[in-house]
Amino acid sequence: MVSRSYSNLLELASGESPSFDQLNRRIPRVVSVANIMSNLDDDPSDSVCSDPSSVPKDRVIIVANQLPIRVHRKPENKGWTFKWDEDSLLLQLKDGLGEDDVEVIYVGCLQEEIHLSEQEEVSQILLETFKCVPTFLPPDLFSRFYHGFCKQQLWPLFHYMLPLSPDLGGRFDRSLWQAYVSVNKIFADKILEVINPEDDFVWVHDYHLMVLPTFLRKRFNRVKLGFFLHSPFPSSEIYKTLPVREELLRALLNSDLIGFHTFDYARHFLSCCSRMLGLSYESKRGYIGLEYYGRTVSIKILAVGIHMGQLQSVLSLTETETKVAQLKKEFCDRGRIMLLGVDDMDIFKGISLKLLALEQFLLQHPEWRGKVVLVQIANPARGRGRDVKEVQAETYSTVKRINEAFGQPGYEPVILIDKPLPFFERIAYYVVAECCLVTAVRDGMNLIPYEYIISRQGNETLDKAFGLDPSNRKKSMLVVSEFIGCSPSLSGAIRVNPWNIDAVAEAMDCALEMAEAEKQLRHEKHYRYVSTHDVGYWAHSFLQDLERACKDHERRRCWGIGFGLGFRVVALDQSFRKLSMEHIVSAYRRTKTRAILLDYDGTLMPQASIDKSPSSKSIEILNNLCRDKTNVVFLVSARSRKTLDVWFSPCEKLGIAAEHGYFMRLKRDVEWETHGPVVDSSWKQIAEPVMKLYTETTDGSTIEDKETSLVWCYEDADPDFGSCQAKELLDHLESVLANEPVSVKSGQNIVEVKPQGVSKGLVAERLLTTMQERGMLPDFVLCIGDDRSDEDMFEVIMSSMAGPSLSPSAEVFACTVGRKPSKAKYYLDDTVEIVRLMQGLSLVSEQALRVS
Repeated sequence: MVSRSYSNLLELASGESPSFDQLNRRIPRVVSVANIMSNLDDDPSDSVCSDPSSVPKDRVIIVANQLPIRVHRKPENKGWTFKWDEDSLLLQLKDGLGEDDVEVIYVGCLQEEIHLSEQEEVSQILLETFKCVPTFLPPDLFSRFYHGFCKQQLWPLFHYMLPLSPDLGGRFDRSLWQAYVSVNKIFADKILEVINPEDDFVWVHDYHLMVLPTFLRKRFNRVKLGFFLHSPFPSSEIYKTLPVREELLRALLNSDLIGFHTFDYARHFLSCCSRMLGLSYESKRGYIGLEYYGRTVSIKILAVGIHMGQLQSVLSLTETETKVAQLKKEFCDRGRIMLLGVDDMDIFKGISLKLLALEQFLLQHPEWRGKVVLVQIANPARGRGRDVKEVQAETYSTVKRINEAFGQPGYEPVILIDKPLPFFERIAYYVVAECCLVTAVRDGMNLIPYEYIISRQGNETLDKAFGLDPSNRKKSMLVVSEFIGCSPSLSGAIRVNPWNIDAVAEAMDCALEMAEAEKQLRHEKHYRYVSTHDVGYWAHSFLQDLERACKDHERRRCWGIGFGLGFRVVALDQSFRKLSMEHIVSAYRRTKTRAILLDYDGTLMPQASIDKSPSSKSIEILNNLCRDKTNVVFLVSARSRKTLDVWFSPCEKLGIAAEHGYFMRLKRDVEWETHGPVVDSSWKQIAEPVMKLYTETTDGSTIEDKETSLVWCYEDADPDFGSCQAKELLDHLESVLANEPVSVKSGQNIVEVKPQGVSKGLVAERLLTTMQERGMLPDFVLCIGDDRSDEDMFEVIMSSMAGPSLSPSAEVFACTVGRKPSKAKYYLDDTVEIVRLMQGLSLVSEQALRVS
């Protein structure tokens, strides 16, 4: 049964808008029976909530593909037994949240298929006993979702495998994508059954649920939502091959906080947002944020850690001590040195490359034959298919070849363990291994090196088993691939390119030959990091940042726009609203002295236009406005006066401010006035060679030389490279022009050098002052612009409302283009709406002229 809070999320796909009449109804924090909600219209005193006098704990809903629950069928099919999966990251991260402060609810699938007739009972048991909400998926749908889209398309692509042929990753299959979307909708339905949208935090995990944020954001515009990606995020060149690339990006951007293990993954995501959606990001006080329709989407970079408590408790087990003693006898006491590999049996873990490196190592270093043994623990693959079978076949054949070539009586250089091992046994292998080899060709994180480091630190019991003095310094050695997420945090490891067999072979030799003191120093450095950056630290840090990212929710007005997976929420200040045509026309009709200031590029003319000259329609509109004697119309632009003079020569009464207002004229047939200090252009001899250097090295960039300023434009350059070069150029110019009377500013795809004290704000100030001196106190002011330079005009206009330069009853409209943070109080969506507005005002003036 679906809860009363349910909103038909299938309407997203059809483009229909669901009803939001229940949005403000309060959902109980505690549900006694899964899938069944109490009546939402009941009196709160009759609800299933706990004593209202008690202070409720913060609640986090953790959502992932699988619940941290192990399921077993009872004998003779008499029901099920459930217990926590102690190895699950989702369970371990609770340590960082504090059970006394935070209540955790889990939403996800079970590893076993539950028959429809048993689902309600299982749901109730899991909710009451474990606070878990199971998501039941039909087997066929689950197969197409998980083994289909997730494992055949997303997972290979995110690990840099392009679908060049049906055998490599598989072609994009629209039906599998539809299954993926459907499963994400089902997960959203489950969350809606238990969420209290005003208070709860939702934390979604991994690539299986990348479109889930859209469904939740559509149902609850202010939902507090975090997403963490546990896999790599590929470079834009790889990611852009995905046919649904924009849908996934926009869905992730419906989160408040997006987490990645490494800076590389975050950088690739930000690059994709820049190249495919035109979004830019900023770093403020150490936090990276993307502006997306008025919302700031924060980016978190922090690698997950291991569960220290669990690992140390396993190290203390009698079984672990017994197994360590057995392995010591088997290897150390016989003069053998153990190298260890622990990997899943899949194509990206590089098992075969590791084996080839060992073969090369034994060929080049015969002195290690008979001494070194590689124990390769191969965990079962999580996926299935032809590629897994190929990896298995290659691994078995390579192991056989190496053992036949280098084996001796009582000695095999490779021991392959291809069955699941109990955790304590794996820990025992870590304890005994002299070096751990992790040579994955691509891996999101990989915690094997972390587990190895903590295991090698050991404890007093294991020291005795080894016959070590507890006061002795511990040691460990790591050979790790450059292409795994944990690599950046392990600065003491020997980093290798796993494809370079010779280099990996030499790394093995280096690890074995390294001085004991050096091994100890490297181990101590790693242990300090791993022991302090555990899974609890990671979870606490993520939730802390999520809370910070959501703190402004209540101060914003939010509403949704777009259809299907293109849905997004616009969030703006309470006082910021769309400029109504009826409102401004009404004010325009009843006022008698009007000041109109208009930006040009991006306001009257779209930024993307190749021909920037005004259309005949724009000229006609401006002339109609200027013919109205109650209007003073000013065009305020960064362009040169020569260009503006030519373009607007048909507009006799149009006032023009060129080069941000340094040059001004009240109408066509009067001389240009300068408003600013006398320009000494000698600084151009310094700035121009610097700009030329960046133009030569940045394809698509140009220099515009104006009378008083120089502009470097990178609109047609690669967005990432252009932005990077712009930052460098800005620093470079500020340095070489430090003693010159100019300011260096960055704008939309430009870096500009102009005289100090010149701004569009001065134009607005001078216009209002001039009108005041002529006895014309404006009772109507309209100011429209689209970029940072126009914010100066908005500031002057808004601050003048309480001053002597405006009529006490003045109607003031400061309007920006697009819904974004601004000093303006109004917005219009694009230049089309602005032209439509100006046309409407010109018609009012035209009608007034006819009447008179």
